[in-house]
Amino acid sequence: MTTRIKTMGVAAAIAAIALSIPTAVTAYADDPTPVPVPVAKVPDPQGPGCDAYKSKYPTGSGSFASMATVPASQAIASNPDLSTFSAAISGQLNPEVNLIGVLDGGPYNVFAPTNDAFAKIDPAAFDALKANPAELTSVLFYHMALGFLGPDDIHGKLTSQQGAQLTVTGKGGDIKVDDTAKVVCGGIQAVGAKIYMIDTVLNPGDALPANATTTTSPTETSSTETTSTQTPAPGAPAPSAIETPAA
Repeated sequence: MTTRIKTMGVAAAIAAIALSIPTAVTAYADDPTPVPVPVAKVPDPQGPGCDAYKSKYPTGSGSFASMATVPASQAIASNPDLSTFSAAISGQLNPEVNLIGVLDGGPYNVFAPTNDAFAKIDPAAFDALKANPAELTSVLFYHMALGFLGPDDIHGKLTSQQGAQLTVTGKGGDIKVDDTAKVVCGGIQAVGAKIYMIDTVLNPGDALPANATTTTSPTETSSTETTSTQTPAPGAPAPSAIETPAA
């Protein structure tokens, strides 16, 4: 009897040890080593004003790095040089014109006039523009075109959100839009947008109609051939009242 009890006791001890081993192994197992996820480098914007902007705003919400992490409307609002454009697209100039939902539903290439660009507009014409929600919407939509193109790729004819055609010539740090606006700093990345700061407010009245055909050279800003009909495209707006004071 005693031998049997001893045998049972040994067996129970062995079983208890066996049951404790997985728990011990689990308790002291090393955590798996996290695998680093590579972070894609945000391309540097290009243009004659980029270095000055970067020096002025190296950090903070208006920096290139910060703007790359937020939606387009927030990036524009964070850019001190685009405060007038931000006010225009967010209903601050006219409560009936708020394009934030459209803009942040991109991707969009956004040609954003700087504050200096808006300052060129004749004050009376600008007041009239702000008071006319249909025309203001048309002008602002003309500064947006679907896509996500960098400075080396954004050339040729683009259909604006307004419906008429934008013509972009040049590449890299030397880009013009409609042969009137120069890109000050372009290819600024936001979530769902590439932002191009321009020195002149674009006028939809000068745009090509939607059925125009354009041949542009991606490397030469002066070689543009245009063929268009005289009949405006359906829904094309009347010429804009945007005017700049005489030099």
